[in-house]
Amino acid sequence: MSAAPLPPLVAIPPDVVAAEDYLRRAPAHLPAATWAWLDGGAADETTLAANLAAWRALELWPRAFARVAGGHTRVELFGDALAHPFVLAPVASQTLLHPDGEAATLLAAGVMGGAAVVASQSAIPLETLAAQTHGPLWLQLYWQGSRDATRLQARRAEAGGCRALVLTADAPVAGARNRAQRAGFVMPAAGGAAPALPALTEAQSAVFDGYMAIAPDWDDIAWLASESRIPLLIKGILHPDDARRALDAGAAGIVVSNHGGRALDGAPSSVAALPGVVEAVGGRVPVLADGGIRRGADALKARALGADAVLIGRPYACALAVAGALGVAHLLRLLREELEIALALTGHATLAEVGAHALRRG
Repeated sequence: MSAAPLPPLVAIPPDVVAAEDYLRRAPAHLPAATWAWLDGGAADETTLAANLAAWRALELWPRAFARVAGGHTRVELFGDALAHPFVLAPVASQTLLHPDGEAATLLAAGVMGGAAVVASQSAIPLETLAAQTHGPLWLQLYWQGSRDATRLQARRAEAGGCRALVLTADAPVAGARNRAQRAGFVMPAAGGAAPALPALTEAQSAVFDGYMAIAPDWDDIAWLASESRIPLLIKGILHPDDARRALDAGAAGIVVSNHGGRALDGAPSSVAALPGVVEAVGGRVPVLADGGIRRGADALKARALGADAVLIGRPYACALAVAGALGVAHLLRLLREELEIALALTGHATLAEVGAHALRRG
């Protein structure tokens, strides 16, 4: 793989010392409609708020005089050794946020020793990104309306050297993103756009007769898992029964997610759903979680609930908007350092040592 050219460095503002500082500064770097799309959720945004509140409500148990010298934040996922458990989640059309778009975020992820998921609606073709990557790439996949079209996308990921496919399960139809609608946001056309809907009459439903008519079922998921030559993760699982069905279908990993509060408003937070999914999976495949991760300590909390790693979305998108590749790399460094502090002060040298005992309950 050829090395990507380093982009011009942009100074990190001195008051940016945490993820929330990037979220605070990002609106000044973006059009109002783009910010409404990036920061907003579905409908009344109750699930978006619940994601944030749930992580903050979990209490860590500090432990004194623990021997943790020589500790680290490393994890292994699908055969790749990663320096930390923060995977960059798929975010569409990143040139809306910064001219370098996905090339900048993938550069930062690789330089910082992490993995990243390329969105199906990436503004830069997967093949271009794969030729420049420094670290493991996963490809987000939406069902393409047919098995043949979906197989083509899977083969594209394999040819590009992707280490995993991440099939989005929780948004066969988009949520009612009212904040973005009120702001007049329109997503630009990008590669990998959603397949065409069937022709509908005025009396038919765009949801039931359109989007859901081309959505996959569990038989399709089992077929895709058997067709894929790389691990298939199912992203957007909240119900334990769906986790079991995903495993039965051949999934190699589960991502507990409510689409960042952008699909079904009123769905439970990822924190609320995570323990039930972990129990259903029973350690058979890796479980990841996303939705509301804002601090390095949140990764420790996720691990205490049974997750193997976490995905972040809005924080790195905001870091990209503020400072390009350097901002994303800086954010990942901040999160890793916060995780190191949380591990040390709770008496853990590694994430593998973390369990339910790390959380204070009741």
